[in-house]
Amino acid sequence: MIRHRTAARRATPRHVSRSASASRQDLRNEFARRRRALLKLMGRDSIAILPAAPVRHRNNDVEYAYRQDSDFHYLTGFDEPESVAVLVPGRDQAEYILFVRERDPARETWDGRRAGPAGARRVFGADDAFPIIDIDEILPGLMENRTKVFYSMGMYPEFDQRVVGWVNGLRTQARNGRHPPQEIVALDHFLHDMRLYKSRVEIGLMRAAARIAAGAHVRAMRVCRPGLMEYEVMAEIIHEFRVHNADTSYQPIVGGGANSCILHYRENDQPLKAGDVLLVDAGCEYESYASDITRTYPVGGRFTPEQRAVYEIVLEANRAAIAKVRPGNHWNEPHEAAVRVVTHGLVKLGLLKGRPAKLERDGAYRRFFMHRTGHWLGMDVHDVGDYKIGDEWRVLEPGMALTIEPGIYIPAGARGVPKRFQRIGVRIEDDVVVTKTGVEVLTDGAPKDVLAIERLMSAGADRRR
Repeated sequence: MIRHRTAARRATPRHVSRSASASRQDLRNEFARRRRALLKLMGRDSIAILPAAPVRHRNNDVEYAYRQDSDFHYLTGFDEPESVAVLVPGRDQAEYILFVRERDPARETWDGRRAGPAGARRVFGADDAFPIIDIDEILPGLMENRTKVFYSMGMYPEFDQRVVGWVNGLRTQARNGRHPPQEIVALDHFLHDMRLYKSRVEIGLMRAAARIAAGAHVRAMRVCRPGLMEYEVMAEIIHEFRVHNADTSYQPIVGGGANSCILHYRENDQPLKAGDVLLVDAGCEYESYASDITRTYPVGGRFTPEQRAVYEIVLEANRAAIAKVRPGNHWNEPHEAAVRVVTHGLVKLGLLKGRPAKLERDGAYRRFFMHRTGHWLGMDVHDVGDYKIGDEWRVLEPGMALTIEPGIYIPAGARGVPKRFQRIGVRIEDDVVVTKTGVEVLTDGAPKDVLAIERLMSAGADRRR
C-alpha cells in the first residue's frame, strides 16, 4: 500500500517545529535505547570504543563546518569533536562513559560552548564522563580483562594506532595480572545493521527532512525560468533549507539541458535555456537525518512532446519500483521493475531495437539508464546496511528506508538518436520507508505528475508578471 499526502499550498510550514519530529526527551530516550540494544549484542566480556569525527580543514586555518561521525551521533547525540564514547557491558560503576573536552571559558569565547564532563552526564546521559586529556590513563584500565574490543578499524587511522597501543600496553603487563583483550571485533558490522531499521523517532525526523526538501523543490519550480543561472536555482533551494534550520545533505545537482545528463554534475554555473529540461537533485539534513529528492522539469514551463515522452517513462518506472517496496520483497525487485518499464519505453520510442526481454537480459538499457534504482537512506545519504546477505538480496522489512530513483539520460551527440531526443536527462527520485503493510512515500510534497509540475510553474510565472 502506498500512502499519499495531500500537498498544502506550501509544502512545509515556515518552521518545522521540534514537536513535529522529536522532543529533546524523546531523543535522549532514543539514544539510551540504542545503547542498551548494542550493550546486549556485545556481551558482558567486551568493550566498545567510538571516537568522534576529527575536525577537517578546508584550507590553511579555515575549518569545514563540523559534522559528527554518524555512528558516534547514533549512540550519543553528542556533537562535539575531540570526544570518545565507551560502552562497557555489565560494569557496575558505569556502562556508558564519555571522554570530552573540559570547559574552557577562553576557548569557548573563540570556538563556542562546550558541555564538559558535567554536561556530558547531565544533558547527554553519560553514566560517567572524564576530560579527554585523561583518556590514556583511564581507558586501558577499562579494557583490562575484557576479551573483545568492538571498534571500527580503518575509519580514523590515527585513532587506530592509539587503540592498538592501549592493547599492546596491556600485553606488556600481562605478568602483573593485567589481561589484554584477545580480539578486535568490527563494531560497524553490528551497529550498521541496527541503523538499517529506523525507529518511530527516526522516521519522524526523516519525514521532517523530506518535507523541508520537498518545499525547496516546490520553490525551485516556481522560480525556474529561461535566463536564470543554475546557481540561482540552487540558491533558492539552500535558502529554503536554512529557513527551516536544515543544511544540505550533499552538494545539490542543478543541471539544465546537456548538464541534466551528467549524473554527478557539480558546477551549477550555466544559464538555463528555453526548450531544455532542468534536473535538480537536492536533499537536506535535519537533526542529522538526510532527505534525497530529484525532480526534472521544463525550463520554459511546458514539456516538449519528446521531453514528456521520456519523462512519462521514468515516472512509470518510479511508480512501478515504489509498488515493489513492501515487506517480503527483496532489495532488487524495485530495480527490476524499473528496468522493465524503462526498457519497454525505450523500445517504444525507437531508441532501443529488439525484443524487450532480451534487451533487458543483455543490459542494453544501461546505455541510457546506467545506475541502480536506489540506495539505503538515513543519517547518511548513502546509508549503511548490507544489500545482500551471503549471495541473496536482502529481504525488505518494516523500518527500512531507501530511495527510488530511475532515470533516462540522452546526451547531446548520442549516436543513432534523433536530435529532438538529445539533451534530455530525466531522473525522478523519492524517499520511502517500508511499513508493516507496504510503503510510505515521504516526498509526496514535491510534485512529479506532468500536469502538476506545469501548473505549478505556470502559477510561478503568473506571480512574476
